Amino acid sequence: MLSILGPAKRLCNGLSRRELLTIGALGMGGLALPDLLRAESERGTGKSKKAIIMIYMCGAPPHQDMYDLKMDAPAEVRGEFQPIDTNVPGIRICEHLPRLAAIMDKLVPIRTVVGSPSGDHDSFICYTGRSVQRQPVGGWPSVGASLSKLLGPKNSAIPPFVGLSPRAGHPPYGSPGLPGFVGPAHGAFRPNAEGQGDLQLNGIDAARLNDRRQLLTSVDRIRRDIDGSGKLEGLDAFTQQAFGVLTSSGLVDALDVSKEDPRVRERYGKGDTRNYGDGAPRNLEHFLIARRLVEAGARCVTLNFGRWDFHSQNFSEFKNTHAPLFDQGLSALVEDLHERGLAQDVSVVAWGEFGRTPVINKDAGRDHWPQVGCGLVAGGGLRTGRVIGTTDRLGGEPIDRPVHFGEVLATLYHQMGLNPNKTTIRDLAGRPQYLVDNHRPMPELI
Repeated sequence: MLSILGPAKRLCNGLSRRELLTIGALGMGGLALPDLLRAESERGTGKSKKAIIMIYMCGAPPHQDMYDLKMDAPAEVRGEFQPIDTNVPGIRICEHLPRLAAIMDKLVPIRTVVGSPSGDHDSFICYTGRSVQRQPVGGWPSVGASLSKLLGPKNSAIPPFVGLSPRAGHPPYGSPGLPGFVGPAHGAFRPNAEGQGDLQLNGIDAARLNDRRQLLTSVDRIRRDIDGSGKLEGLDAFTQQAFGVLTSSGLVDALDVSKEDPRVRERYGKGDTRNYGDGAPRNLEHFLIARRLVEAGARCVTLNFGRWDFHSQNFSEFKNTHAPLFDQGLSALVEDLHERGLAQDVSVVAWGEFGRTPVINKDAGRDHWPQVGCGLVAGGGLRTGRVIGTTDRLGGEPIDRPVHFGEVLATLYHQMGLNPNKTTIRDLAGRPQYLVDNHRPMPELI
């Protein structure tokens, strides 16, 4: 086995500190990075500037304490927060989201997100728009994996799908979205802080790397001659992408926020890089890195934020630990995209897997409520400065315009230039599968 990067350190649980960028077994038994970066550009030219940033709010935020406050409801439903005006007349949101309120003309709160299959914590519905039950062999691919499969990378130095999520105590909280039946080659590249050093040629010069590239090419020729089926024909091109990441500064530069204007870094803030309980960090630099990645060429970036599962002390947890940081990070991202001329191309969505109970429990918390939740979208050339959906007086059921997760994803695919109702990807059984199930782009947004 050839190892470019030297021995990996091990964590106490036995896991490697390298999440994904492992260059061991360079061509002898398969190359991890080329598999990760392989993209069959079945549709599109690879030149599109379109991209998606998805913020998964782990554990599901309280919808009636964010964008859908119920001031006329009984005290056991209403809670302690007050609504504030936004810069769009008639739209009011939580007092602890003042920065988002100030840019509401660039946002769309969705108050009636439906489709969560259960009250179980799972990010799957956010990434696919589908239930984790009744999957084809291999599983449904996430939006990032589907874009990687269909559009491929824009350039060899930047993976098309990047997930800014470290491992979490509850695995779905740490998931960037699964590749499903499109295969691990289209899974998320996960450059967490511990693995960023592996993006450089530590201890190896370009000449030695080139020697190994030539050896790999020779081995691959033998493999193709033995194979005879043509299935390995394109392996050299995929390998070039792996070497492209290692020999180009593009990805390393995109991940390095020290290269950013100090005033921009201050605007985003730092947040907290530690996991919150068994959830994700509240890392505000992830919002900045997401912008840098799409600007550099990533097609989809997912980031996981916090742990919003407030079964107790909902109001103190919301206002003291999560809302201020979320408000700062997301507002900075949206404003930054507009100022850099990226708002027409880069779509942003922030949401969790379901909503929270209308009635506050005995521990001052809100429990799981799959009947309705909330989301926020921005950018991507969408029609913003409006609210979609209305819930009943208690915030427990949608009474006007329920919006399925799949409709939001259909809209994002549409803005990427893909027709979600005609574009298909073949599953492992060779059957064509649509990007979403019977959901069309939202006419209110496009």
